[in-house]
Amino acid sequence: MLEINERQTDDVTILDLSGNIIMGGGSRRLGENVRRLTEAGNTNVLLNFAGVKYLDSSGVGELLALADAVSRAEGNLKLSNLPPKVEEVLTLSGVLPVFDIYDDESHALDAEQQQ
Repeated sequence: MLEINERQTDDVTILDLSGNIIMGGGSRRLGENVRRLTEAGNTNVLLNFAGVKYLDSSGVGELLALADAVSRAEGNLKLSNLPPKVEEVLTLSGVLPVFDIYDDESHALDAEQQQ
């Protein structure tokens, strides 16, 4: 099960993720949340992975689809606080360079303000 807590900092919507981003519930739930945000005009999204335990190939695919959707909405999708296992899955999948990744939330927010 994936829990998602939403909060706002200036024009960035931060989604604090906790649990697994896997086929079925977690992957789909994350996609629904981000798409809802972009449809409402909230196109600067930061995904805080601090509480994520596992990410499977379905989750990787969903992240790629979300990066594309946010980009088409002329927004930015950033990732922060990647646990080692999640970073390893993204690296092995060959998609790590696709994403803007930050060690922590403050660096991601600073980068957003400079754009």
